[in-house]
Amino acid sequence: MERTRNSMPDNKNSLDKLPNAMTTGPASRDFMKGEETGTGNEMYGLMTELYPICRSITGNGVRETLRIMKEHIPLEVHEVPTGTKVFDWFVPKEWNIRDAFVKNSEGEKIIDFRKNNLHVLNYSIPVRKKVSLSELKEHLFTLPERPDWIPYRTSYYSENWGFCMSHAQYLQLREDEYEVLIDSTLEPGSLTYGEYRVQGETDKEILISAHICHPSLCNDNLSGVAIAVFLAKALSRMSLKYSYRFLFVPGTIGSITWLSLNEREVSKFEHGLVAACLGDFGRFTYKKSRRGSAEIDRAVINVLKNSGEAYEVTDFMPFGYDERQYCSPGFNLPVGCLMRTPHGRYPEYHTSADNLDLVRPEYLEGSLAKYLEVLSVLENNSRYLNQNPKCEPQLGRRGLYQATGGQKEGKSREIAMLWVLNLSDGSNTLLDISDRSGIRFSAIKEAADLLKQHGLLRECGE
Repeated sequence: MERTRNSMPDNKNSLDKLPNAMTTGPASRDFMKGEETGTGNEMYGLMTELYPICRSITGNGVRETLRIMKEHIPLEVHEVPTGTKVFDWFVPKEWNIRDAFVKNSEGEKIIDFRKNNLHVLNYSIPVRKKVSLSELKEHLFTLPERPDWIPYRTSYYSENWGFCMSHAQYLQLREDEYEVLIDSTLEPGSLTYGEYRVQGETDKEILISAHICHPSLCNDNLSGVAIAVFLAKALSRMSLKYSYRFLFVPGTIGSITWLSLNEREVSKFEHGLVAACLGDFGRFTYKKSRRGSAEIDRAVINVLKNSGEAYEVTDFMPFGYDERQYCSPGFNLPVGCLMRTPHGRYPEYHTSADNLDLVRPEYLEGSLAKYLEVLSVLENNSRYLNQNPKCEPQLGRRGLYQATGGQKEGKSREIAMLWVLNLSDGSNTLLDISDRSGIRFSAIKEAADLLKQHGLLRECGE
């Protein structure tokens, strides 16, 4: 595990500063220059619109979510029929729900799905009957340690029915006859997912994946959905080296389904990130790909190290989000997961407290900025050849060396140029040089651009 010395994150990133932060100098590829990337308030607005929808791994909630997202980016929506074999799995039956409640003998609704869709065990089979308190309790889920919160529970692959409620309310239940209704369907249908591809100069791709199966939960994972949508909007207006594929899939079964049906496309993936838990105030956390030292791993860590903010890096583990499918041994793709506070490490995780109060526009802005900076590194990472490799070239007569000493900014630029000149032997990338020198990638790229303009550097392959 890797940590910075800083104890508190800097959450004051602003997208109005983003173009300057991401611009890599007067290069042929100014990745962020002049781009409007959207605001934290716009991302928060999208989350607010999506929050009330009851989503699951299949069903109309997913379709409605994708329909709203299509107002922002031209998603292609795919339907995969129930029963389709996808590796060791089968696409499950489709689940939809219209209403659910529990009434006491006085006709009072003590649990009401329409007030909070977490009240129903996700994927509950239909049921309508009257039950005793003891039978009802066999189908109730609570959080005794958080008595005012409603837990989020599922029963995707084992047919069951149930309700979730606050433990405080549970303790108030009395002996009575209760009317139980879950107006749902579980029948042959399809699994729905969204896909959007941005074409770059090459067909080599960077994958951005976000899961869309959770109901009214904001950090996990409407935040990842919002970041991916606005990232796609920004990239669609840029000149790009890589192509980008955005996948909005139900967790686990969605990525398995996509990989099973698109094995021919997998070879295009050069880098990838799973977007999740990006709206809270926590420091950034990066979970490495299974490879551990892929370029995406190095790019993210480089950005985090040079951010001046607290961060954490963890090794790959075969549980978590969909990175575990992309990194399964049969694929071993270079896909990591860039988050803020990881799943299960904030108390609101998978509860009704993961709501619109937990996430903030400024944290979303900071998360989008980090993703853009990582992609800027990948887009601009090249190898160069020093055109004057025998001793240092005279930078002063080219106007690249400051005439008066002692100026910190000029000195830093000169040091960056010397590092680039010394290590540009065709074997080191700019990311290699940034890592070895400890100088921010954007400064190394700016130095390379200046040296190239003055004929002292040539990009390999030109």
